[in-house]
Amino acid sequence: MVTPKVSKKPTPSQSVRNAPDTGAWATIKLALTGKELEFTSGPIGRAIVLLAIPMVLEMVMESVFALTDAFFVSRLGTDAVATVGLTEAMISILFAVAIGSGMATTAMVARRIGEKDAAGARVAAAQSILLGLMLTVVVALPGVLFAKDLLRLMGGTPELIASGHGYTRVLFGGSATIMLLFMLNAVFRGAGDAAIAMRVLWIANAVNIVLDPCLIFGLGPFPELGVTGAAIATTIGRGVGVVIQFWVLFRGSSRIHVSWPHFVPRPRIILRLFRLSVGGILQILIGTSSWVVLVAIIGGFGPAAVAGYTLAIRLIMFAILPSWGLANAAATLVGQNLGASQPDRAETSVWRAGIYNMGFLLGVAVVFIAAAEPLIRIFSVEPEVVGYGVACLRWVSIGYPFYAWGMVMEQAFNGAGDTYTPTVINIFCYWIFQLPLAYLLAYRTGLGPSGVFIAITAAESMIAVVAVLAFRRGNWKLREV
Repeated sequence: MVTPKVSKKPTPSQSVRNAPDTGAWATIKLALTGKELEFTSGPIGRAIVLLAIPMVLEMVMESVFALTDAFFVSRLGTDAVATVGLTEAMISILFAVAIGSGMATTAMVARRIGEKDAAGARVAAAQSILLGLMLTVVVALPGVLFAKDLLRLMGGTPELIASGHGYTRVLFGGSATIMLLFMLNAVFRGAGDAAIAMRVLWIANAVNIVLDPCLIFGLGPFPELGVTGAAIATTIGRGVGVVIQFWVLFRGSSRIHVSWPHFVPRPRIILRLFRLSVGGILQILIGTSSWVVLVAIIGGFGPAAVAGYTLAIRLIMFAILPSWGLANAAATLVGQNLGASQPDRAETSVWRAGIYNMGFLLGVAVVFIAAAEPLIRIFSVEPEVVGYGVACLRWVSIGYPFYAWGMVMEQAFNGAGDTYTPTVINIFCYWIFQLPLAYLLAYRTGLGPSGVFIAITAAESMIAVVAVLAFRRGNWKLREV
């Protein structure tokens, strides 16, 4: 009998803990290379950084999709920019479903990884993809079939509807690429393979950046499709990303390696994922639906107000999405450490991530408040649009330190599988507090759109305070996933 050779190569976690070079550059390099890491032991601060760096870059890349479209579409005029704003307000429902379902996926995959149950993690990943595709159909069909009617309901002018309905129809038609991109990256994040998600979005954005001007303006052999070309370019870019994600999953180069038998429907697991997803979807849907109402309130002040608001929100999301990277790192650490029966380590990770996030967003707030006008003028030089955009950017930036804590706390609940506590918080702070306040300030005090911007800051700050108080109670540690 041949005696098998025993490898002397240390495990990835041992390699990390025993590595002689633990400086800042070594940590950054390790995070970007995406080597398999163990996050249930070792220094917590280092674990946050190793997860957060690729997650932050992933979120930056997600926001680049929106900024790229805004940059090129703004050259087509106010109606084109307003079309993008109105469409994305509607398609935010799809993003709510994708992000909410992704929360459930990350929580379940992270818990299985923490428990050292690799087989369970693979099954959870495959079943979450099936659930995502089912949910996509429900959201996509109305957008494809009733694009013009939806733009009309959102307050679009006849001219805007005539020129922009193609953009709306294409984005809704490509809903599967949005859903799968989020769901598959949620799988990678839950497993601790955040670097894979980051690289996928790098490639997807590169495709979008190249195709956007070609399809919008008709460069070279490409047809001139106007604002509709931006939607086609974005959908193709996301589609390329999804193909790469599946290739990585099936190839087995990540901590999660799936095969076709894992996609055989397992109703019990799908139902469990769905129950977790409902809380996550409602949580995001409540927030995004309030944003839809806010756009409608602002729409009463004309296309210039909507365009200025849209441009400012793009910049705001450019800053907040990287901040979500830190929040997502907290979610992964909570899920994996609860799976490893280490609730105290999970809690410490959340407080540490909150401090890091607050420091980051404080710096962003200073830049946005001081340089609001030149930043908005990158996208538009129309005086009225710039005025609204500057007001929005400055007012919303004031609340950034609070947003930092609100994001981390809510993601910590989600990582623990408690998707319902943030849902209740969002109902109160968005629907009961923010929307009435925005309407009253905009139409009853003479503040106009600035009243809406003030209401956004007030509501997001309240979410942070309530979420911290709920987190301190500790009930999230008892959740089963």
